[in-house]
Amino acid sequence: MLLVIDIGNTNATFGVFDKENLINRFSIETPHGQNAVEIHNLIKENLSGDVSGVIISSVVTEVNDSFQELAEKFFNLKPVFVDHTFDFGLEIKYNPRSALGADRIVDAFAAVEKYGKPCIICDFGTATTIDAVNSRGEYLGGIIVAGMNVLADSLFQKTSKLPKVKIEKPDKVIGDSTVSCIQSGIYFGYAGLVEKLLQKMIKELGEKPKIIATGGLASTIAESVEMIETVDKNLMLEGLRLIYEKVFQHKDTKTTKKI
Repeated sequence: MLLVIDIGNTNATFGVFDKENLINRFSIETPHGQNAVEIHNLIKENLSGDVSGVIISSVVTEVNDSFQELAEKFFNLKPVFVDHTFDFGLEIKYNPRSALGADRIVDAFAAVEKYGKPCIICDFGTATTIDAVNSRGEYLGGIIVAGMNVLADSLFQKTSKLPKVKIEKPDKVIGDSTVSCIQSGIYFGYAGLVEKLLQKMIKELGEKPKIIATGGLASTIAESVEMIETVDKNLMLEGLRLIYEKVFQHKDTKTTKKI
């Protein structure tokens, strides 16, 4: 079994693969300040079988040591941490390359492998990233903007009377209560932001890309952004699996240990 881990700002998402089959997917809150034993206690009930490899994408570097110890202590494996130095089969047009988040380039790699190029990848998480790969296989970069939940939290924290609301698509644009007004402003305003950015990015590309959405809010946004063709919630996990298989399947992964 291959264990892939996507460590994001809010959640760490785990995928367990049996060859090409994703047999389990689960998430925990990103474990800031927790050690390997504590992390293992959080995830062990979701795991069964033998682990032969561990590959990790992380944008939260302060937890990396705990995940390194998790793999070494409980699985007797040295984990692979994906970073900008890997050969993704793409020409990286990003400056400096070292500043490119692992999540963005893994998403782009996975999208090209699964859906072809050119493509635009929208990842709706704590932050929203929208990145472009052209038909020549060049990763061009894209945009970073606060995610919908961040906008909602900021509105709640920075005002004295406005409540915190659940992010969901309202039935209509014109709200008839404070909650529905906030939901409408955040949801439809965000959908408009995404549409405008996509229009401008496509114009700059000068070619028609496939547009793929991923991340926790992908399905919610895709309801109102017709330009999004595909929602793939497992894009990052699949990307990590593909990277491991292409680059590391012939490497020495030490011994396999039961979870």
